[in-house]
Amino acid sequence: MQIHQLTQKSNLIGAWASALCLIHCLMAPFIFVVQAGIIQYPQWWGMLDLFFLIISFIAILRSVKTSSKKWIKIALWVSWTVLMVVILNEKFAVFPLAEQAIYSPTIGLVFFHLYSQKYCQCSHKNCCTEV
Repeated sequence: MQIHQLTQKSNLIGAWASALCLIHCLMAPFIFVVQAGIIQYPQWWGMLDLFFLIISFIAILRSVKTSSKKWIKIALWVSWTVLMVVILNEKFAVFPLAEQAIYSPTIGLVFFHLYSQKYCQCSHKNCCTEV
């Protein structure tokens, strides 16, 4: 896949990564309940959220280059930052936070990527002005 095509599809990649992250977060409690006392969950399961966070970061880097609306760029970065704080807090237990805190920024990322894909795309290099 060429870099140009990747940049054009970055919103879709970001939306998919965020949606898969959301599914991962929704499934985790059920998997743990089913496996309670039988086996430990695999180490890679706990690292998936970091993988999705990295993919989302790259997708946002690419998406903001072609977005025509400044507020969408800000919304993507704010959502990602909140998601990063929640995930890192989950890993290092810095302060108490409900498990459900991860859903809002993740849903926000999906929404803002899809909105950007539909309404905020530049077709040429100099079109990225506030509309």
